[in-house]
Amino acid sequence: MKSILSRSIVLLLGGIIYFTADAFAQTAQDAKKLIVDTVPPVIRQRTPFFGPVPPKTKRFGRAAAEWGLAQVIPFSYNRFIADAPYARVTGSTIARNLNPGSWSWDKDIFRTNQFGHPYQGSLYFSSFRSNGYNFWQSVPAAVAGSYFWETFGENERPSPNDFINTSFGGIVLGEMSYRLSNKIVNNRHRGFGRQMEEIAAFLANPMNGLNRLLDGRWGKVYGNPRDRDSSQVSAEFDLGARRFSSITGNGNGDGKTGWFGRAKLMYGNRYKDYRTPFSNIFINVEVGQDDSSLVNLLSVYGSLAGWEIKSSKSLQHLVILSANYDYISNEAFFYGAQSVKANLFSAFDISKKITVNTNVGAGPVLLAAVPNTYMSNGRNYDYTSGFSINGGASLDVINKFFASINYRGGWLYTVNGNKSHYFLHTVTSEVRYAFNKSLSLAAEPGYFFLRGKYDVHDPVNKRYPYLRISTRYSVDF
Repeated sequence: MKSILSRSIVLLLGGIIYFTADAFAQTAQDAKKLIVDTVPPVIRQRTPFFGPVPPKTKRFGRAAAEWGLAQVIPFSYNRFIADAPYARVTGSTIARNLNPGSWSWDKDIFRTNQFGHPYQGSLYFSSFRSNGYNFWQSVPAAVAGSYFWETFGENERPSPNDFINTSFGGIVLGEMSYRLSNKIVNNRHRGFGRQMEEIAAFLANPMNGLNRLLDGRWGKVYGNPRDRDSSQVSAEFDLGARRFSSITGNGNGDGKTGWFGRAKLMYGNRYKDYRTPFSNIFINVEVGQDDSSLVNLLSVYGSLAGWEIKSSKSLQHLVILSANYDYISNEAFFYGAQSVKANLFSAFDISKKITVNTNVGAGPVLLAAVPNTYMSNGRNYDYTSGFSINGGASLDVINKFFASINYRGGWLYTVNGNKSHYFLHTVTSEVRYAFNKSLSLAAEPGYFFLRGKYDVHDPVNKRYPYLRISTRYSVDF
């Protein structure tokens, strides 16, 4: 009975994904025809509708099978190797989880909820994205995968936080890793270097790497097709020392010093092809010594759509709607969030030697995990929703001297946990001198501040001031 039920559910969800994908496909084709018929040929050539062209054939059977593997493999490990209590799924737990009234917030640790679930969701998304489906057509796979796991993958009650983190976070991480995976491999390369490219691309997006193996494209040398992703990718790698303090309340805190490393990847150009989802991606990863964890920060920004407001030879304004994923873990506090923002980017050419760029943004925080000093529901963090704002400016003088300052703030109200609300403020700035195009020296002071105000507890202030000095290596791909 359990086997028949499971197969029936798989077929049902598979049908949902299939028909939803077809509906998105028809909508996309209609929209594409409208754009092609109404915009000038020059613009058509510069702005392909859905970015890098996926395989021409939509392979639903293979996509559904890989989607299923992303469910079966972690479940089998949890049940038969780790023998995890939550993996002991029965017919009664499934029947309970199918009831919409059974949903409740879970007690999993911060790292599992804010990173593990989004990563799992990226596999569901990529199973269809790497099998011929475009961005919007692959979205239902992440949503259906999240629901299926919450209902049949664990004996615990389905949780809204896991559903949001797996679905929204999976879409953001999935599209980001899919595009980078395709960009890493150059089909004209040979030998050991080519194999390293294939391995790196596989690690970036396992589903895409698996399909390269199944298609016989792994290591195969051939001329790059015309539809190969030609988006520019710029990378910055920092290595240096940082001084920071973790301060709670009104104390001064003990300063610590250690090494840190950071990688920033900038995919695409926000002023080109801005109507294509994720045509512009920004990724920031930071690791370091003498902090609460090795990975201190992971931030992903992906553009969803854009509109040009005003453009001239010396002035550009562009509004970008973005999807954002943030994961912060340091000694002062941790923070994980999924958000959507409307951003206004402006570029001013003051003279031939001086350029100023500014940005302002605002939007809803769909779900955020914020540390709770007083514990609630068995967790050391609260789930919140709210509103975020940001703003910043940067100065470029003859491509030698650079200076910038940025602010990010948020107001968050607890939806599960202690009755409370939070204010989050971060101010970062940087001064950098470039010796040449590739090598530069940078200094970055910054300040994180989190204030929690509770209905039945004393307020809590957490501060994290720091100073980083690093050598930076920059490269374009």
